[in-house]
Amino acid sequence: MKMGKKNKNYYFIGIGGIGMSAIARYFHRTGHRVSGYDRTPSALTAKLENEGIAVHYEDDISAIPADKENTFVIYTPAVPADMNELKYVKEQGYALFKRSQALGEIARGQKCLAVAGTHGKTTTSTLLAHILTDSGEGCNAFLGGISRNYDSNLLMSSNQVLVAEADEFDRSFLQLYPDIAVITSADADHLDIYSDHSHVQEAFSQFASQVKSDGFLVLKKGVKISLEGVSAKILSYSYDSPADFYASDIVPLDGGFYDFTLNTHEGKIEHCTLGIRGWVNVENAVAASAIALLHGTTPEKLKKALASFKGVGRRFDIRINTPQCAYVDDYAHHPNELRHAISSLRGIFKGRRLCGIFQPHLYSRTRDFVDEFADALGGLDELILLHIYPARELPIEGVTSKIIFDKVKLENKILIGKDELMETIRKRDFDCLITFGAGDIDRFVLPIEEELKARIKK
Repeated sequence: MKMGKKNKNYYFIGIGGIGMSAIARYFHRTGHRVSGYDRTPSALTAKLENEGIAVHYEDDISAIPADKENTFVIYTPAVPADMNELKYVKEQGYALFKRSQALGEIARGQKCLAVAGTHGKTTTSTLLAHILTDSGEGCNAFLGGISRNYDSNLLMSSNQVLVAEADEFDRSFLQLYPDIAVITSADADHLDIYSDHSHVQEAFSQFASQVKSDGFLVLKKGVKISLEGVSAKILSYSYDSPADFYASDIVPLDGGFYDFTLNTHEGKIEHCTLGIRGWVNVENAVAASAIALLHGTTPEKLKKALASFKGVGRRFDIRINTPQCAYVDDYAHHPNELRHAISSLRGIFKGRRLCGIFQPHLYSRTRDFVDEFADALGGLDELILLHIYPARELPIEGVTSKIIFDKVKLENKILIGKDELMETIRKRDFDCLITFGAGDIDRFVLPIEEELKARIKK
């Protein structure tokens, strides 16, 4: 049974997730009845409700549309298998789709531009969507974060071009068959799904092989995956080492911005500037620009869009920047992401003392990368470490935040619970504070910002 106009009800289990909410918005805006469940209210669910989508927060089968023949149920793999609503729709024979399958269905019949990678895909895909929108062409974009240009994780257009963040979790990206794709990285991650790095690489190889034969695969230089099954034209990109697409003549500007030359396989585009800070975002801009240029965006429109890009919420999000105190929020939850973020912060906030608040995400990831986390966090000056956010997992014996804490080579470090965080912040002075993590640490961003701003005013 395929999704179609005659099927009017779309019911989402886990509607408040960043990827799920974008698809819910899409079906709502295309004239369907949309409702769903999420475990807890959030800023995202509040927005959905304001847009006219019914959301409830109890595991309650009576909230599921009774018209089984006319209802599609879309669920996220992050929902536990023993959840009552999920069990009920399976037992009753509802048409049931994972989030990735729903996105794959929407992508059929559109030109698909996909951004995959264990790091960088949200900023890169959001920038790509902005380039296409700002250029006047438009696109349908399903993003893994909230675009600060459009205050949304969904962009819609009559133009049949789809920008997709191709998520490797649960092998979701294997539902996509892109016309053009970029792979930013293929590091070991989600080992609760893949068991080891080689299986992660295999999945990325399969994704690469699904790029259409008359299309393009843009691969970051140094990413080690098999390209045996790839029939698309393969091009490379890098931050600043020669490739088909790379940056050169990189000049730091005030405040952490950069002026650079974008080298392409067809020539140079000089004096590009990106509207967001950090060297790592110049690398993301090279990747997004590669897809946009291959798609047909002109260099002039590309340059204009790069300069007007405002970034993504929770991605290197500078909330306060004063001489007394700076505060940055970032989604980094993998050791390499932490390293890149801390390195970029050192470039922006030169000579300032960096204090990071980190909430580890998943017991399995903590166990698998304990040494790498300790090494990456050692790049800070001070560390406030929180307990693990379990997400979809049950505890693993012997795996707590303390196994990271004990290995971090910093004198100034503390391990606390979330309930102690705001009191700890009130008692301490900060030069540059950063919140890191993919769990519910985002709930503290506004309270921290308000506390620090009140302190600056005094």
